[in-house]
Amino acid sequence: LTPGEPPQADDYAQFLRTMLPQQVKAVASHRFGNERVWLKKAGPRHGSLRYHVLALIAGALRLEVLRPVPNPGGEAAIAIEAERLRQLGAAGLRVPRVLAQQGEGLLISDLGESGRAPVVLQERLDQAAAAGPAALLATWREGLAAIALVHARRTYLSQAFDRNLVQCPDGTIGYIDFEDDPGATLPLAECQARDWLSYLHSTAMLVDAAAPHDAAAHWHAALERA
Repeated sequence: LTPGEPPQADDYAQFLRTMLPQQVKAVASHRFGNERVWLKKAGPRHGSLRYHVLALIAGALRLEVLRPVPNPGGEAAIAIEAERLRQLGAAGLRVPRVLAQQGEGLLISDLGESGRAPVVLQERLDQAAAAGPAALLATWREGLAAIALVHARRTYLSQAFDRNLVQCPDGTIGYIDFEDDPGATLPLAECQARDWLSYLHSTAMLVDAAAPHDAAAHWHAALERA
C-alpha cells in the first residue's frame, strides 16, 4: 500500500490472504494503512445437540420466539455474517463494511473514525449506572431506540445484546456480530421479538437494580411506538 493512497478492493483482499494464516484468535483488530480493521476467522463447526434441546423446550412451551437459531460456525458463519452486514448496510443502518471475504475469513471496517474508537453500549451502561438511575435509563433508552430503528426498516438484528450495540464517535448506535440469521428460521415478527428479548435479557439485572418501575414504563412506551 503506497503511503497516502486509499486502499482498493485488491489491497484489502491481499491483506486478508496474508494475515488470515497468521492470526490465532477468532477475532482481532489490525492496522492497515491509516485504518483500523477487524479480521474474523472461521472457527470450528458447532454441534447441534443444544439446538435440539432448545427446540424441544420451545415446542413444549409453545413459544415460537425461543425456537433455536443455529450458529453453524466455520465457513457458513463467515458467509452469513458477510451477507447480513451487506443487507443491513443497504437498509441504511450503521454496521461495519465488508472489505474482503474468503471462505475462511472476513475483513471488516471499524465503526470508529479519525482515531476515535466506538464504545460498547454495555460499557456505557455500567458507567451510567455509577452516575445514578437517570443517567442509566437515558443510556438504556438509546439501546431501545436503536433496536426500534432497525425494526422500522423492516429488518432485524441477531444477538441484540448490549455488548453488540456500539456508540460510534458521531453518537450513532451501530450493530455488530451476525454469525447466525434468525430470518432463515423464524418469521419477521419473531425475529424482531427475539431482538427485544435479547436486549432486555442482557440489561435486566442492571436496570432492575436501579429503577425497575421507570424502566418498565420506558419499555412499554417503546413497544407501543414500535
